[in-house]
Amino acid sequence: MHEPAGSPGARRAAARPVLDAVGLCCERGERRLFMGVSFRLQAGDMLQIRGPNGSGKSSLLRLLCGLAQPAAGHVDLFGRALVQQRGALASRLLWIGHAAGVKALLTVEENLAWLGALHTPGACAAIGPAVAAVGLRGFEDTPCHALSAGQQRRIALARLYLPGTPPLWLLDEPFTALDRAGAAQLEVHLAAHCARGGTVVLTTHHDLTRRAQAYTDLDLGQYVA
Repeated sequence: MHEPAGSPGARRAAARPVLDAVGLCCERGERRLFMGVSFRLQAGDMLQIRGPNGSGKSSLLRLLCGLAQPAAGHVDLFGRALVQQRGALASRLLWIGHAAGVKALLTVEENLAWLGALHTPGACAAIGPAVAAVGLRGFEDTPCHALSAGQQRRIALARLYLPGTPPLWLLDEPFTALDRAGAAQLEVHLAAHCARGGTVVLTTHHDLTRRAQAYTDLDLGQYVA
């Protein structure tokens, strides 16, 4: 049964994909982690990547953000090959890796100033609300080496609350070191980003209780070579 041309489902099917992964194969050294991974994501989609340790979840995210190249297959971002968009990636996707990625000698505010500038130059005025959103109000001038692992993780995640963030978020284990309240808040924020037309790809061992309406679960273990 075909949907009417003007229906939401038909418009969604006709929209240009945000992210298109085609036949991806990943090798690490002489070991092949996975092969034949394909999926297509539209605005509003959330993709959760699962799999056992060593199946290549983080490696897949690195392929999707251009930090590594696939042994086979390709990635398209907004209808163009990812490899052709090196200069524009910072305005199109936001990558937060498994590590917090903060500078230990810089303060919370200084870290967010340079992290935010990767995507939105001049976003310093919004740092205060972003810090408050992740529960770190009052720590703005604290050097990051004096913070706990969970607090450092919150600094990295505060980037998601800055204005002008790219539409595509690629997040590697974003719930690591967060307490229950922090994890619940992040779930709500990710779902809200998708509801506004953003797209989220994440790896996590955390059981999501709040998901985007358009949610897909990808078991990478099925693609192990």
